Amino acid sequence: MSVLITGGLGYIGSHTAIELLQSGKEIVVIDNLCNSKEIVKDKIICITKKDFKFYNINLLNGNAVEKVFKENNIKSVIHFAALKAVGESVKNPLEYYDNNIISTLVILKLMKRYGIKDIVFSSSAAVYGNAESMPIKENQSLSVNNPYGRTKLIIEYILKDLYKSDNTWNIALLRYFNPIGAHESGLIGEDPNGIPNNLLPYISKVAMGQLKEVSVYGNDYPTIDGTGVRDYIHVVDIAKGHIKALEKLDNKLGLVIYNLGTGKGVSVLQIIELFKKVTNKDIPYKIVGRREGDVAQCYADPTKAQKELGWQAEKNINQMCKDAWNWQRKNPNGYN
Repeated sequence: MSVLITGGLGYIGSHTAIELLQSGKEIVVIDNLCNSKEIVKDKIICITKKDFKFYNINLLNGNAVEKVFKENNIKSVIHFAALKAVGESVKNPLEYYDNNIISTLVILKLMKRYGIKDIVFSSSAAVYGNAESMPIKENQSLSVNNPYGRTKLIIEYILKDLYKSDNTWNIALLRYFNPIGAHESGLIGEDPNGIPNNLLPYISKVAMGQLKEVSVYGNDYPTIDGTGVRDYIHVVDIAKGHIKALEKLDNKLGLVIYNLGTGKGVSVLQIIELFKKVTNKDIPYKIVGRREGDVAQCYADPTKAQKELGWQAEKNINQMCKDAWNWQRKNPNGYN
């Protein structure tokens, strides 16, 4: 029996694939390589010494995806595959709605057809929007500030409605905060196409001298230094959270929702200073206007995941920066 991972060669997907293989699970990966590279498969095999099936398929192609279900004995699904850049989603909302929502419907219909009812969904803290209080608990009201977050929220509602219609489904909604860092080997890490949208890959490229400076979007937020505050969490801790969620679903407990975060907020300027210390590099930055869709602060209350999953973030912000830098230094041009 295999775990199907959609988007399994992407940043979080690849780290989760490693954790699954190292825990003794068999996996099958679907990825259309729109924001990943096929060489990641070789890196995963190098780290784990275990092979797996990979399909280069667009999830919007239902016939091709069904072939995967026919050819493999799939027990459960971890659904990562999605477009994920907030700024890009504001500029191209239709592309985000089409890709993220329709692909999920394709997967869910096939799961239903083949009698597979265990799914872990890669959701986001973006579903909390401008949260009413900090730290954010899972039962807080939901709202969104951008199309990316709205696609995640719509999919959550789809999954909740699905469970309401048939409570034999087992569904885990994992709302994770800001994954950064890389595998300790330095063999895999975050390698976005073009100029990075996320903070850490951008800072890394500035430290490498590949980009001139970091743009800090707004310094007039009601935070410790006026810059945006986020809950940064090591990508390996996120990956381990998925293992715990799958174990939870094995107990047939219905629909569950968990925050995956550290519970600690770090500002943009604080993380720039931390990265300077870790790398001993100058990281110039400039303050620019606020970015549409951003919120002032966002950090988790991870207590529920600690109590019910037996999971908690283990790596601190210094380790996150060290591992991100180790990846960037060993792979100055990413996977190319």
